[in-house]
Amino acid sequence: VGCESFKLERELLEGNLCPDHKRPCERIRERSYFFRLSKYGPKLLEFYEANPHFVAPEGRFNEVKSFVAEGLHDLSVSRTSFDWGIPLPDDPEHVMYVWLDALTNYITALGGPAEPGQAPLYDRFWAESEGQIVHVVGKDILRFHAIYWPAFLMSAGLKLPTQIRAHGWLTINGEKMSKTLGNFIPPVPLAERVGVDVLRYYLMREVGFGHDGDFSHKNLIARYNGELANGLGNLLNRILPFVEKHFEGAIPALEGAGTLELGLREKVDESAAKAAKFLDAGVPNRALDAIWEAVAKANWYIDQTEPWRLSKEARTEELARVIAIIAETLGRISRMIAPFMPEKAAALRTQLGLHAIAPAEGDDRWPLTSIDEVAGRKIQRGTALFPRIDKKAEAELLEALGVAPKPEKTEAAKSSKSEKKAKLKDEAPELPAPEGGYIEFDDFTKVDLRLGLVVKAERVPKSDRLLRLRVDLGEGEPRQILAGIAEQYTPEAIVGRRVIVVANLAPRKLMGLTSQGMVLAVSDESGFATLTVDREIAPGTQVS
Repeated sequence: VGCESFKLERELLEGNLCPDHKRPCERIRERSYFFRLSKYGPKLLEFYEANPHFVAPEGRFNEVKSFVAEGLHDLSVSRTSFDWGIPLPDDPEHVMYVWLDALTNYITALGGPAEPGQAPLYDRFWAESEGQIVHVVGKDILRFHAIYWPAFLMSAGLKLPTQIRAHGWLTINGEKMSKTLGNFIPPVPLAERVGVDVLRYYLMREVGFGHDGDFSHKNLIARYNGELANGLGNLLNRILPFVEKHFEGAIPALEGAGTLELGLREKVDESAAKAAKFLDAGVPNRALDAIWEAVAKANWYIDQTEPWRLSKEARTEELARVIAIIAETLGRISRMIAPFMPEKAAALRTQLGLHAIAPAEGDDRWPLTSIDEVAGRKIQRGTALFPRIDKKAEAELLEALGVAPKPEKTEAAKSSKSEKKAKLKDEAPELPAPEGGYIEFDDFTKVDLRLGLVVKAERVPKSDRLLRLRVDLGEGEPRQILAGIAEQYTPEAIVGRRVIVVANLAPRKLMGLTSQGMVLAVSDESGFATLTVDREIAPGTQVS
């Protein structure tokens, strides 16, 4: 009753507990009106076949199709055992089942078909819209949106949504966060202390689309201090003092761009294109990964060019080049982060002397690849974009969340740890040079290793070695990868396995099929074994 969902006995946990809320389920007997859901099973399957991307991610869609294929039962759509709710027309003793009236809110919120003199919002955004109608829902209410809702709309002869995107749960210690379970983190005090933009950034960066993510204030603070304060915020702070001191507060023009400047611009071009692609595909975590590649490259560029040294040595022309390319980069990054952190993007642009971004009309509402003209802009230096969260601020945050901080270590424990450190000595053995020589760290970072989840597998005809895998890398659409592991793994055995993938390997043809990456494995006399991880981590997570 708590989640207003009908449960089959086979779905319940021991003790007839709801699998989501761990509360006892109740048997209810009452008079009810029914919606003939059983009539729509074949029509739904036909619709799913014609619209293969109706539900994302693919694994959730497979669950929906399997549920419908098993056969649908007629659905109770009214209640008489209580009186709160919307009365049923012509029979006020009944109130509507919550999922019948709740789902229609997508249409009624737009006003429904317009009456004379009314704004035709429903016609504009639903009935006559040429754009996509996308619902983003939690995975626990996917059945209502992907089965009941399309059936209701088919029955009424109305347009169906384009796609249902089912996200995972935010968990605490591996359990769904919910008020029913009493294990939720209060969002208001959290947002008051770190800001809505930062909270949005953390959730989108930390949790891969479609997968559960465990909330940790430690991870939030680590990402905030490491990626936002030290990464993006510090990048801005590394140039503004020089603009004030050497250029009268105006950003200089970029003249005489060299290899380093052109390399940075090329990297930002690449990051902007990747971020736009991932945003279109509905995988914000990968879009943010791409954006922070540009942030990292910009900080690397500053480390190489050392503007503080150029300032001290009065090498103004070279310093102007550094300031100009970093200001241009920051302007572009402000556009890239605007869909995720609109307030911080606006604050960043204000300090650079740039105008605010307004969403554009049409499909490309957030043009991530646009470039602003920054030369000559007067900076407006303000407070730090992302002030670091120190121990005191962390304690205040924990107090607001109702979390007890860990006790401080005793002096004896600290002393013991110091003694252990003091006793450590370098015991690295002498090693012969590897065959082919050493590679530099920068060479290693060129290889993009990602965690993948195998969602489908089948043998390749006329090959004893190859399996065709569909691997989820958190990009929206699983990749096709050919792997020579068929002698060791059956298709059934590899599905559901987490594997390490070389994600930026150039595609190549094998047996007439394109392989879009490489699954890493080791081999000995017993055969192959794929590399994996020892806990559940979201697909697309970078391996380093």
